[in-house]
Amino acid sequence: MKKIKNEAALSKKAIQVGENYALKRGYHGFSATMSANEKTEAIYRLLVLDKLIVGLPADKEDLPSMKHKLALWIQKHLPKDDPLLK
Repeated sequence: MKKIKNEAALSKKAIQVGENYALKRGYHGFSATMSANEKTEAIYRLLVLDKLIVGLPADKEDLPSMKHKLALWIQKHLPKDDPLLK
């Protein structure tokens, strides 16, 4: 897995965008006490279910890999002039 620039910031942005996507889709499972790791996994699984990202192999499905996938996903959907891409 190749490290990308601003991966932590991109993952954080992906969680924000993914949470909005999930809420618009009708998912009401997010709570104020839910950790970022739990949100990451829920959003990752929702995006895989909706076929917006390709799922990881079962033996490589861990939190850092999920965060990396979310960072790649949001990187493709941000405008080219977004400061996170520089």
